[in-house]
Amino acid sequence: MAEVIHQQMDENPRINYSGLIINTFGWIKGKGYQHLTHIALAFEVDVILVLDEERLYIELVRDMPGFIKVVLLPKRRGVVQRSNKFKLEGREARIREFFYGSPRNVLHPHTCLVRFSDIKVYRILAPPIPNALMSLDTQKTDFKPKLEGVTPGLNMMHHVLALSFSTTVEEDVVRNSVAGFVCVTNVDTSQQMLTLLSPQPKPLPETIYLMSDVQFIDNNA
Repeated sequence: MAEVIHQQMDENPRINYSGLIINTFGWIKGKGYQHLTHIALAFEVDVILVLDEERLYIELVRDMPGFIKVVLLPKRRGVVQRSNKFKLEGREARIREFFYGSPRNVLHPHTCLVRFSDIKVYRILAPPIPNALMSLDTQKTDFKPKLEGVTPGLNMMHHVLALSFSTTVEEDVVRNSVAGFVCVTNVDTSQQMLTLLSPQPKPLPETIYLMSDVQFIDNNA
């Protein structure tokens, strides 16, 4: 996405002069912090605004290159931080809406049986971001996300899978868009079969499936 944005800014002066505002997520520890620093470097931001998180501010000042200005802003009175439970419930509601729709627009997803041998599943391994961040050129060449093959099994239970437009790993799977999502609702190891919750009926596209860490328990299954 960063490369596409940079290309648009190079080709369109109005976009280049207007700049870009990135509204990031609230995950700021562990891998969340790594993602934040990766976003900052990939988009080559020049200012980071930190809202009432002094520890995050100190870490970014320590780890960001000198050309990135980090500013700490106070939180406005009356602002309440959302709990982890609230965030998880909100995410589950959005996933359920993707498959089943809303009261005004009810959807009817399909149940699809897929053999282990008929599905190619991979996981995207995020690049590690070192504490002493390297140059942008090094980040782009040495820390690209990689694919790891996933053997179908019980480890896929309840996981959401993205259907990539890529059909082989020789293509740029990480950068390619996805056609949609399915969810693994059952794994039959004896029959070597997966049960998938899908917005569309079979046959599903013969493509690469990307397993995410997001899980969704379908109570309607």
